[in-house]
Amino acid sequence: MSRTSFDTLLEAGVHFGHLRRKWNPAMAPYIFMERNGIHIIDLYKTIAKIDEAAAALKQIAKSGKRILFVATKKQAKEIVAEQVKRVNMPYVTERWPGGMLTNFATIRKAVRKMVSIDKLMTSPSYNNLSKKERLTITRERAKLEKNLGSIADLNRLPAAIFIVDILKEHIALAEAKKLNIPTFAIVDTNSDPRKVDFPIPANDDASKSINIILESVINAIEEGLVERKLDRDKKAADEERGEPEEDFEARMREDEIEEEVAGIKLAIKEHPDAKLAKMKTSTDVVPEEKKTLRKRINKPAGRTKK
Repeated sequence: MSRTSFDTLLEAGVHFGHLRRKWNPAMAPYIFMERNGIHIIDLYKTIAKIDEAAAALKQIAKSGKRILFVATKKQAKEIVAEQVKRVNMPYVTERWPGGMLTNFATIRKAVRKMVSIDKLMTSPSYNNLSKKERLTITRERAKLEKNLGSIADLNRLPAAIFIVDILKEHIALAEAKKLNIPTFAIVDTNSDPRKVDFPIPANDDASKSINIILESVINAIEEGLVERKLDRDKKAADEERGEPEEDFEARMREDEIEEEVAGIKLAIKEHPDAKLAKMKTSTDVVPEEKKTLRKRINKPAGRTKK
């Protein structure tokens, strides 16, 4: 996984924060200095946070889980849509549909409705409808496509969510936190990074800044997907040879355990005290107190003298 260079972030203006009067004190650890009333973000910490977030997203993608990207602000909409399509992940660039995560079943109903409209439009009965009815259906289909088309293949809740500007997408962030979904986000100096599991301190208003960070993240996800495909191909090749790699390793472990047990048995058998241990009777291991008590119990009772 390639690291993002300092010069690249500097040229993209990632270090520019908001005005000092708009800052959030929780961002203090990520602020390098103040210049002309504007906070400057420490790019070395930005690089470290990008690498940390990219490594986590790579593992999520490698496990075959889905990551939802959310960016409805004008500067980020087209960038997110273009970058995320490379890895075929769901994204939201229009208005965030309230309850999309917490009321996911209802959102899925709307997606299924869009699919049913598609089937209706390809059926012969669609031509029998009036012009007004066809226009109404077409408009409804266009509206659903605009809001939900990018998440049509999201059949279950995402494993993680990536947000650009947590202040604007506060509803999406709140829903993700309520469901304990890991959150990744670009946080500017006016945001609270403590609300995000993997914050990336950076300028979230400049399109160049958003693009360079998203590119690093998407590249990491792409690497995870490639590694997943290679692992699956390797597993399929092992199965074609007749024995899966997991079964082979398990059998090797069983053989090692059996050899170890056999060695212990042989060591016990050849030990000089082994014959002596076999010659011992049960009474030899009974304490003296128990032997005395046993003699008293087994002794025949004598007659009492008159």
